[in-house]
Amino acid sequence: MSQGWMEMLVKFQAGAFPSSGPAAWAAAFPADPARLAQMQADFAAQQSKLWMTILGREAGAPAQTLVLPGAGDKRFRAAEWRENPYFDYLKQSYLLASGYLTDLVDQVQVEPAAKERLRFAVKQWIDASCPANFPATNPEAMRMAIETKGESITKGLANLIADAAKGHISQTDESAFEVGRNIAVTPGAVVFENELIQLIQYSPATGSVAKRPLVMVPPCINKFYILDLQPENSYVAYAVGEGHTVFMVSWRNVKADLGHLTWDDYVDKGVLQALRVAHEIAGADKVNALGFCVGGTLLGAALSVLKAKGEDLVASATYLTTLLDFSDTGQIGCLVDEQGVQSREQAIGEGGILPGSELAFVFSALRANDLIWAYVVNNYLKGESPVAFDLLYWNADSTNLPGPMYCWYVRNTYLENRLREPGAVTTCGVPLDLGAIGLPSFVLASREDHIVPWKSAYRSVGLLGGDVRFVLAASGHIAGVVNPASKGKRSHWISPNQYPADPDQWFEAAKEQPGSWWPVWSEWLAAHKGGERKARKAFGNKRHKAIEPAPGRYVKEKFNA
Repeated sequence: MSQGWMEMLVKFQAGAFPSSGPAAWAAAFPADPARLAQMQADFAAQQSKLWMTILGREAGAPAQTLVLPGAGDKRFRAAEWRENPYFDYLKQSYLLASGYLTDLVDQVQVEPAAKERLRFAVKQWIDASCPANFPATNPEAMRMAIETKGESITKGLANLIADAAKGHISQTDESAFEVGRNIAVTPGAVVFENELIQLIQYSPATGSVAKRPLVMVPPCINKFYILDLQPENSYVAYAVGEGHTVFMVSWRNVKADLGHLTWDDYVDKGVLQALRVAHEIAGADKVNALGFCVGGTLLGAALSVLKAKGEDLVASATYLTTLLDFSDTGQIGCLVDEQGVQSREQAIGEGGILPGSELAFVFSALRANDLIWAYVVNNYLKGESPVAFDLLYWNADSTNLPGPMYCWYVRNTYLENRLREPGAVTTCGVPLDLGAIGLPSFVLASREDHIVPWKSAYRSVGLLGGDVRFVLAASGHIAGVVNPASKGKRSHWISPNQYPADPDQWFEAAKEQPGSWWPVWSEWLAAHKGGERKARKAFGNKRHKAIEPAPGRYVKEKFNA
């Protein structure tokens, strides 16, 4: 990712954003002078009207609102933001300025990619400068300090010092969870390991199981247990309960000694090795495969390699919130440019580590109000402790990536979008052609996904060869996937197997269904299970014996260890 934007984000987090602010940046670009003058005059008039309105208002009198926060904006939910003239003024003045800066960016006359980067930078500055983020302008923080006689300030400073020692903002009560104790507890055993992965085989939960096992490839930038959180929301446990022998790839949290690993290593020593070992242990004709996020991108590359080498190993593929065509990558694309990628290649392209902490912060910055500033306010200004939440515990448990692998991935996907072009890139010695894979595929996207925009995930339908089923889940990148069938929450959209090139046309014809998409996927996968056999209690086989109980050692390694 662009190092310049990364440095901007780090400075923004530390409070060292340039004092001139994004308004000066935007003004430096050519735009319509008359339009700018009118915008400035309108903004000044609105601020003047707001000031006069506030001056004439007495405490407790009804607010005369010029501008309101957006629906769902939790930053201004305290009564003081409405009832106290001082705080009401701070809120409305901030919202007016935010709108002005946003409109200013819209008027900038630069090429689209540059405008998106500017828009992202301005959004970071707007979020950071909210009056709710500062103790002297946050009414809740001030009230709590008075009511607790300063105890909230003492606790807030203690929380800040503790987080500084950990190297990240606490988003959950991390003491409430432990991998292998109350998360990632589906019974199983590690049956294979190399320098990059451990392969977990889970215990059967049914008397008979599908002949073909299911191999799951999670994202390598996070731990696998997002698919095996607690028993009530474990996707792994659901698949096991549906009668599948499930194998899980557990990626190594690489340190400096593995900083030489490449994209080819992740495909070969990671995905292909897992598919082959699972195939051998199960003794089936083929396996079914599933990839999540970056794991799905790696899976697509691995399946293309198998096809090119004539290895008929996989019966079906499932892609969960996966990008294969990187034409539109959403906000993440704002952080990727040629200069930044070249800088990374020079620094770690031949060897080195991209720290997991850096990746974690970037993803949090994409939703800064929810994943950064809300916790700054809660933990440091109010002195409160975050509640226990398994998903956010996982979110903070990031992994390092080897520099060569990371640089190849960013250049050939986010920057140059070459995976979609037949023969444009070579992996494991063969040119990739996703369209030649020709397998039955299940493609899931999430409608509010800010990491993998659903319309971009939809492009996989036209990119992959073979029969493809597309389903759109409600919610975001993680919550859209981890939606247990037993909970009856959220919804999903399905349609007849007709997939126009325009995703909006597909959505217009799709029907919203209540509840989880999991049963739809389970029914689809049942057609590719290859028959049934009696479940085996033993793990592995003569060649691949059980090494240790699940979840294994690799998943417990911390990125800052």
